[in-house]
Amino acid sequence: MPYRTEGSALDASVRILLITSRGTGRWVIPKGNVPTGVTPHAAAALEAEEEAGIAGSVCPIPLGSYRYRKRRNNGASLMVDVDVFPLAVTDEFDQWKEQGQRERRWFSLPEAAEAVDETDLRDLMRTFASSEFKAAARRTGVFHLVAQKSKVSNMFAWFQRLLPKTGNFFDMFEAHAVTIVAAADALARLFQGGGARVDHIREIHEREHDADNIIREVLQTVRKTFLTPFDRGAITSLIGAMDDAVDEMNAAAGAVALYDFVDFSEEMRDMTAIIVDAARVTAEAIPLLRDVARNGPRLHELTERLVRMEGHADEIHDRGLKKAFSQCGENETMKFIVVREVYKHLERIVDALEDVANEIDGIVIDHA
Repeated sequence: MPYRTEGSALDASVRILLITSRGTGRWVIPKGNVPTGVTPHAAAALEAEEEAGIAGSVCPIPLGSYRYRKRRNNGASLMVDVDVFPLAVTDEFDQWKEQGQRERRWFSLPEAAEAVDETDLRDLMRTFASSEFKAAARRTGVFHLVAQKSKVSNMFAWFQRLLPKTGNFFDMFEAHAVTIVAAADALARLFQGGGARVDHIREIHEREHDADNIIREVLQTVRKTFLTPFDRGAITSLIGAMDDAVDEMNAAAGAVALYDFVDFSEEMRDMTAIIVDAARVTAEAIPLLRDVARNGPRLHELTERLVRMEGHADEIHDRGLKKAFSQCGENETMKFIVVREVYKHLERIVDALEDVANEIDGIVIDHA
């Protein structure tokens, strides 16, 4: 499922790329059979390039699956199960293999869900960046709600000014989540190889600097704020875990620059794709903390997804490290040390995002 976000804000709209099928002309996502020896998510990326003329970071963990009936060349009409992998689009080609056979078009998330015929696929799209949860995250303050219902909004202004300051922690959490998403996107572009590596490394470094400023502001605000939305320890632990993720992204980019590393393996790219999707899930979860009681079930769903991603990333990390050890042998010890260093930082990024999930779970348990 190819997607992109319009802007860097957490409430930025998500757009989905659909293509027309060659037979019926209905709107579908790129899909196809998995060739022998090719992983399912890699096959999905190949189909996206051939059918839609796009490339990007495809997460090796599927969002879910759906079924549809496909007519074979022999006339049989059989049910087919399709695993759906999120693909963060970074390149859109002017020419591609099936350009003359299909139309491609970007849709808003609700429009894409309405355009496809498959009910399960429609549901997957709607839960990808659920608008109702985003609306809940922007819940209006209780005093403003009371004022609206009572028609005496001006009366509450003086009362609110008398209340102890509570700090703008939610704004700072969300600002930090923006840096996580942006840094993850830049990291994925860096690990895809090609040109502009200096620019990608520089962007990651700048995002890390932005994140440092935010965590510094959070820690200062915690010390001088009378009322906090959560326990002070929970606030500092959550922002600390978020900051660890960006720090490790910067460390990974630093290792790439220091060793002039260009030999990015398939496993490394898969891990960065997981990081991109984990950052997206984190960015959806953070605003929901504004109303933990209401959003508790959804927060648990998102944190469980992050934990599953971390487990899958560990498997990819071990497989990639084992392959590197086998390829380097006894004669390229230094090369293996560099590869291991890069893998170490990628693993720590995913670990930090799992720590964010654990911190969010703790807040939900305490307050929902």
